[in-house]
Amino acid sequence: MNIPALIASVGPLGTPELLVIFFIFVFTIILAIVPFWFICKKAGFSPWLSLLIIVPFGAIILPFLLAFMEWPALKSTDTNRV
Repeated sequence: MNIPALIASVGPLGTPELLVIFFIFVFTIILAIVPFWFICKKAGFSPWLSLLIIVPFGAIILPFLLAFMEWPALKSTDTNRV
């Protein structure tokens, strides 16, 4: 791996700029994961399912899974309604 060429390919971006880009990326990921974490937990699914947001196309798949799957949390309340 040619490290100087890799560094040169970054262009005029220095360390402060790269850190800002990194923190914006991390903030955006957290902002996307946290709501789905709570939705999955309240629906009765594993909250770790919200990490699917990080995977490409996961942000499209997860809402559809939550919309069309039966929620275990609702199953337990349905049995008490009889």
